[in-house]
Amino acid sequence: MAASTSLSKIPVCQPFLNGRELEYVRDAVDSTWISSQGKYLERFEREFPAYVGLKHGTCTCNGTTALHVALRAAGIGPGDEVILPSFTMIATAFAICYCGATPVLLDANPDDWNLDVSTLEAAVSPKTKAILVVHIYGHPTDMDPVLEFASRHNLFVIEDAAEAIGSEYKGRLCGSFGRISCFSFFANKNITCGEGGMALTNDDLLYDRLRYLKNLSFPLGKSREYVHEEIGYNYRM
Repeated sequence: MAASTSLSKIPVCQPFLNGRELEYVRDAVDSTWISSQGKYLERFEREFPAYVGLKHGTCTCNGTTALHVALRAAGIGPGDEVILPSFTMIATAFAICYCGATPVLLDANPDDWNLDVSTLEAAVSPKTKAILVVHIYGHPTDMDPVLEFASRHNLFVIEDAAEAIGSEYKGRLCGSFGRISCFSFFANKNITCGEGGMALTNDDLLYDRLRYLKNLSFPLGKSREYVHEEIGYNYRM
């Protein structure tokens, strides 16, 4: 039997631009704010965290950089270990490596391709400092046992919700469970900026830390603006 040619195809990386995008681009250009600041960025950083159910959000140039500053803000550094699922985009593991830490890969659950929470206990060590959860392809990870395990072992939970904008776990949106959550706005995501990312948190101190690190460690609210006390990154959107 010949293969059917009537099946519709769902493109993986084709953005759907069928609204007022061009109008907004022109408006941004006319305002002269086309990078790092301006009314659209300020509105996005206010409304997207509110949608997820969190207080704060700071934009970055892509989802990988959001993960990197999240890990740095969490205090992850050389000698630390971070647990993550084996089935994920390589950027998740790279962000851990950028901090000098070691990714500890756990098997994926065959039912939803997310972290197999039954393998957590065997993976923890005295060097384990965090769990980096990935909601792959929009499928929520089983967060209750992850959070219980993290609380028992005093581990920092970060959510990679790059592919899970709008996905829910027990009535709450993905990205609202970890101490920091990270999103991507690449061309194949539910919301696209072409490139772009955001790190979200409810913690005021972590929010300041995220903003500080992603903007070359410029001091926040200090008069001596060009005094940099540690290495930061040029990760502005």
